[in-house]
Amino acid sequence: MTAMTQRAAAAAAVLAATALLGLAPQAAAAPASPVPQPQSATAENKAAAAQAATAPDTLATLSRFFAREGKVSLTAARPRIEGEAIPVNHLSPEFVAGRAGAPVARLEFLAGKAVSSDGQQAALWIARTEAGWQVVNIATGDDEFRYAQLGAAKLPGGTVFREPQIDAWYVAGGSRVLPLDEDAVRAVGADGTTLAAYRVRVARAYGDKLPGSAYAEGGMAGGYAEAEAVPAAVAADAAGAGVPWAAGAGALVLGVLGVAAVRRSRRVGARA
Repeated sequence: MTAMTQRAAAAAAVLAATALLGLAPQAAAAPASPVPQPQSATAENKAAAAQAATAPDTLATLSRFFAREGKVSLTAARPRIEGEAIPVNHLSPEFVAGRAGAPVARLEFLAGKAVSSDGQQAALWIARTEAGWQVVNIATGDDEFRYAQLGAAKLPGGTVFREPQIDAWYVAGGSRVLPLDEDAVRAVGADGTTLAAYRVRVARAYGDKLPGSAYAEGGMAGGYAEAEAVPAAVAADAAGAGVPWAAGAGALVLGVLGVAAVRRSRRVGARA
């Protein structure tokens, strides 16, 4: 079984909103008009994200999330938010398209670290929506925070970003792009590559899938990969908290680049 297949098997639900999280919970849904995210994570943005992360409804949903597989009881979960929200960047469609001066990555959301009483960890994806800053997704694990730390150590001052189509994490700085995980190593080699060479690679891979392309116009930019069914009890809990579950699992969209990417996590999202 490939790593991608394993990740697909582990995923249970995903619902995208705003720039990458704007899909309706149907397999054939087309992306909705996104709410642009800020260009940087300012102190004001982080404060708004922290308020969303620590809201009573968020903590109640986190309790259900951590208790979903019986690892901890609903009342004993006692989730807490650790540290401040961090920026999470994804490969920029403008960079793929070769727009002059476009950075390799753009801010997609802020991530807040949630921890349960038994040590489970999850990332809250917090994005600006039409209703303000909201938690739009919960993902198991600490990828966002771990790779931020790895990137800072490997290339201080660099930009840590994810190429969601292949679930690869990198850090870019100056004229270099360095890998932070195995998926990135397979893509650019253990020693990384130049920014120019990386641009050639992603343009070849995704250049025909950008917004306005036949691929996007044909409704192929988005949708959900097959995955295990969402447990009825978990879905009921999520629905009771006002957090709908998607009908499928596994697909993320970078803007409207449209290539499915699966992260090794269980997701539940609140649509803007």
